[in-house]
Amino acid sequence: MLLQFHPWASAVEASFWQILTQRKMDVFKLDDSPKSILGYYATGQQVRVPGKDTTVAMPARLCLGTGAFPESPHVDHNTLNRIPAFSFPAPGLVKNTNTIEDFKALDKTALFKMVVDQIWQDITSGAALQDPALLNKFLLLTFADLKKFKFFYWFAFPALLSEPSWTTDTMRDIGDVWSPELVEQLRLQVDQYRQTYPSSQAGFFLIKESQGQVSVARLQDWDTFTAGSTEDQITVGFADPSSLDHNPGWPLRNLLALIQYQWKVTKARILCFREVPGKQDIGASKFFTAQLPSYVPLTECPKAVGWEKNAQGKLGPRVADLAPLMDPTRLADTAVDLNLKLMRWRLLPDLQLEKIQGTKCLLLGAGTLGCYVARSLLGWGVRNITFVDNAKVSFSNPVRQPLFEFEDCLEGGKDKAETAAASLRKVYPGVNAVGHSMSIPMPGHPVSDQNIEAAQRDVAKLEELFREHDAIFLLMDSRESRWLPTLLGAKMQKIVINAALGFDTFLVMRHGVGQDREYHESHGSTGLGCYFCNDIVAPTDSLSDRTLDQQCTVTRPGLSAIASAMAVEMMVSLLHHPEGIRAPADKADNDDERAQEVFGSALGLLPHQIRGFLSRFKNLLISGQAYDRCTACSNAVLTEYEQEGFGFLMKVFQDAKYLEDVTGLTKMKEESEDLDMEWEEDSEEDDMM
Repeated sequence: MLLQFHPWASAVEASFWQILTQRKMDVFKLDDSPKSILGYYATGQQVRVPGKDTTVAMPARLCLGTGAFPESPHVDHNTLNRIPAFSFPAPGLVKNTNTIEDFKALDKTALFKMVVDQIWQDITSGAALQDPALLNKFLLLTFADLKKFKFFYWFAFPALLSEPSWTTDTMRDIGDVWSPELVEQLRLQVDQYRQTYPSSQAGFFLIKESQGQVSVARLQDWDTFTAGSTEDQITVGFADPSSLDHNPGWPLRNLLALIQYQWKVTKARILCFREVPGKQDIGASKFFTAQLPSYVPLTECPKAVGWEKNAQGKLGPRVADLAPLMDPTRLADTAVDLNLKLMRWRLLPDLQLEKIQGTKCLLLGAGTLGCYVARSLLGWGVRNITFVDNAKVSFSNPVRQPLFEFEDCLEGGKDKAETAAASLRKVYPGVNAVGHSMSIPMPGHPVSDQNIEAAQRDVAKLEELFREHDAIFLLMDSRESRWLPTLLGAKMQKIVINAALGFDTFLVMRHGVGQDREYHESHGSTGLGCYFCNDIVAPTDSLSDRTLDQQCTVTRPGLSAIASAMAVEMMVSLLHHPEGIRAPADKADNDDERAQEVFGSALGLLPHQIRGFLSRFKNLLISGQAYDRCTACSNAVLTEYEQEGFGFLMKVFQDAKYLEDVTGLTKMKEESEDLDMEWEEDSEEDDMM
């Protein structure tokens, strides 16, 4: 019966198209001449259908991946050795046109004949004996629409025809022809052969079986290897990509043309070498005999076939629409999401990635804390980050603040907020990062008459930003700069995360909704305080008349990264708590396994405050209750703000002690002083008695 072959099926990885795009833009440009590429294939396999006692034959795939383009203009031995393990090389040519019209108008017949002539020349010159991988030469025609990331392509796998055609007997399993001992000898010999010779030789070889011994040699060793042997002792082997029971793979076609031309062979014993990668199993290999009905000497290039059919089974090009993958921004989105989804798939099914991604974060301060917080937010997939800062990048910033570079300091320095946002977009183009260069009015910092309108605009802008965002990070240098954001966070009931640094200490805390008494009474919980709830004085001007060491936040370099990371992790944990911003504080020890069962957050502990001591590498979890006379979040302050708005704020800016009057702290101090005076008078009387 006629010998029929299992044709190639192209398998192009998305990464190949990305590399082709890069080569087109940076190397090829308008040059549309054919370029060398490298494909590879593995031996055929049949896959068992789950739950059934049947198998499915896999296609004979010729693959193109990340290593398809060699560094040198020609595919050399070093390039061939870069293909994946247990695979075999197939050198080819790619012709990429500049327009779709050029692609359609290509003289495909001439290009196909060019490759066929090269294969025939390699056979007649003996080059294919020295480098049998040349028998697998293929052609790829492409047009890359780089605006839409669509790729039109058409493969040709030229195979020389024999006239008359080769015939065959029944293909038999190797185990039906050879003993298990001979099969194992062959496997070991082929392994040794692949280790000895370059991969360009690995896919084709000669086999001799004599007196219970098996040996393997190169095709170019035919004369010496077959000397003194009978026809039945010699077998021509090839790595067979076919997985069909009765049809060998496409590479055999040109191999038969080679042995017919070089050695005038009309009958050949063929081994279709098929192995299970890494399993030391070649039991799927097949034996059969190929034979020519009548011998006709090959004196000129035979005809050839080999154009691949498209998905509709017709001769024509295919289209790969990779817009969702090829856009670098989309690639970044996919990569970021995949890393996070692996956490959910493998470790934490309850991880709410969509909720994290949708959280809009406002960072007040674009300094060391702001830069590190922003990077950690990116790591969690947060897509909306806004910076607020009124400073400019100085020469001391880049070494500690990772979103700035030396060039940002020149000519007086760029605005920190806008520069940090731009840098963040460079890190990850998928982020919506915005910067606002503005000041935050502060208690005890009087506003002059000419600056009232500017202060009013800053307050209005800050109020607008609070309404637009879900989580606010307080990352400023001074204490009083946190007062107005704390007030707004309490009024709008936003997530507020506070981070503050000392030399080797830090505080990371979340603000509660401490004044929401009805909620806490109904839930039997205690409201958590804000940054100012422990104070019995109003925040005042701490910036004027400061020495150099007081003007800067002098800290150990690693401290800000630690505090920033904890601040972000606290926010993410809070997002996973069913009670959200009103979540009570966990106090359990991390090592208490029983406590793990009662944590409200899927990510574990959710403390109120973390006080870290880098000198001892120790953290303390502290909980603080809301103070009903707090100068930032108490009902008295919120009511005044709601009733008077900017007018109330102006009174505070002009004189911070006004807050003490509003909250009752002034009266409390007076009462305390009266008690001290009475105590002292009583003590004097006692002494006189």
